[in-house]
Amino acid sequence: MRENITKAKRIVVKVGTSTLTHDNGKINLARVDKLSEVLSDLMNQGLEIILVTSGAVGVGMGKLKLSSRPKSVRERQAAAAVGQSELMHLYSKFFSEYGHIVGQILLTKDVVEHSHSRNNVINTFETLLEKEIIPIVNENDSVATEELEIYENHTFGDNDTLSAIVSTLVKADLLILLSDIDGFYNDDPNLNKNAKLIHEVFEISNEVKNSAKGVISNKGTGGMATKINAAKICLDANINMIIAHGKNPEILYQILKGDQIGTLFHRK
Repeated sequence: MRENITKAKRIVVKVGTSTLTHDNGKINLARVDKLSEVLSDLMNQGLEIILVTSGAVGVGMGKLKLSSRPKSVRERQAAAAVGQSELMHLYSKFFSEYGHIVGQILLTKDVVEHSHSRNNVINTFETLLEKEIIPIVNENDSVATEELEIYENHTFGDNDTLSAIVSTLVKADLLILLSDIDGFYNDDPNLNKNAKLIHEVFEISNEVKNSAKGVISNKGTGGMATKINAAKICLDANINMIIAHGKNPEILYQILKGDQIGTLFHRK
C-alpha cells in the first residue's frame, strides 16, 4: 500500500482530451458525468479537489460542427472560446447534480510569472477551496498563442505542465494525471509488446527522460515527455504525482486507497 498517498488531502486531478472524448472526437458525456460524481464524492469525504481540464478546442469543434481540427491559430482560438463556455456549462451541470459548485480559472504565462498576479490567483484558489467550490482550470487558449517558457526549461503550452504548476501554486499533496495510458512504460507499449509498466519512480533520471521520448498518447498533444516534465516540477516542489488511465474515473478511489495503480513519482 502507498501510505503517503492515502494521507493526501489537497489533490489536483488533470484530465486530458482523450479522457473526455470518444474516438470520434465528440464529448463523452457519460465519462464527464462519472468524473463529476467521483470528484464530488471525494469532496464529501473532506478532500480538497482542483480539476485541470483539457478539451476546449475539441468541444468547440463539436459545437461548431467542424469535421477537422482548425489549422490556423485564430480559428483554434475561436473554437476554444466557444468550447470553453460549453465545457464549463457541462461541468456546472454535472457537478450541480451532485451538490457542488464549480468556479472557472483560466491561466496564461504572464499570470503566474509575475508575483502580484500570481498571489491573486493563489488567493482565488484558496478562497474557492475554503468555500468548498471546485476550481476548474484550463489554459486561456483563446488568448494564449504559443508555448511559453517559465521555470527554466518547462513550457506552459500543455495541460500536463499546467497541472504541475497549479499543484505548486496551491501546495497540493498529490497530482493525478488521468490519460489514455496505464502509466509510465520503459518503451511504447503500442509498439513493443515487451514494454514494462514502471510502478514507482524516485527521480527523473536521464534514463527516465529517454524512455519517455518513445511513448506517446493517442490523442493528447503532450504525450509522455510532458508528463515527465510535470513530474519533475512536482518532485522539485515535494509533491507526489501519479499517471493512470482515465477511462474509468472510479480508479481515483483505488489510487487514494493506496492501491498500486499506474505510476507513482515519489516526492523527496
